[in-house]
Amino acid sequence: MAGPATLPQPDAGGTSRPKTGGGYPALIVRTGPSVADVIDFVRGLPVRARLWLSPQDIRTEGTTPDYRFSLANERTFLAWLRTALALIGGGFAVDQFLLRLHRPVRVTLAVLLLVGGAMCAVRAVNHWVRCERAMRRGEDLPVSRFPTLLALLVAAVALLMVVVAAVGWAG
Repeated sequence: MAGPATLPQPDAGGTSRPKTGGGYPALIVRTGPSVADVIDFVRGLPVRARLWLSPQDIRTEGTTPDYRFSLANERTFLAWLRTALALIGGGFAVDQFLLRLHRPVRVTLAVLLLVGGAMCAVRAVNHWVRCERAMRRGEDLPVSRFPTLLALLVAAVALLMVVVAAVGWAG
């Protein structure tokens, strides 16, 4: 029989893992980024920015993955850009075509959509670089909270539009 499990201790990545398993699956508790994680992130900004502007430099990292995976990563990048363009177009449409809507409400809706579109475009290139690097290094693909943030933003705009439609254009 295995000894008693000890309390999980955070590792350098901010993840807690039990010292002994006793036959049970390892418990993983996310504790948030450590100071070392934040420092590594800040130190890596120049490299990531360089890869945004010079994507051919990604070839210096690891080995070339199966081209199908790189093409799938590129298609995902383009899908995020299409989403960004749709949000930006929606922001302009709200501002230009809902003229009977109170100006503060119209501007709020338009700005939310425009900011969401801009964030989506920046996220697209960042995610493309992160995924390409991970594939070349043989690492797990990165995860992100951005899709959840974007979904919440779109849901908030949709709920605001429902309220506007229910109350009427002029409020």
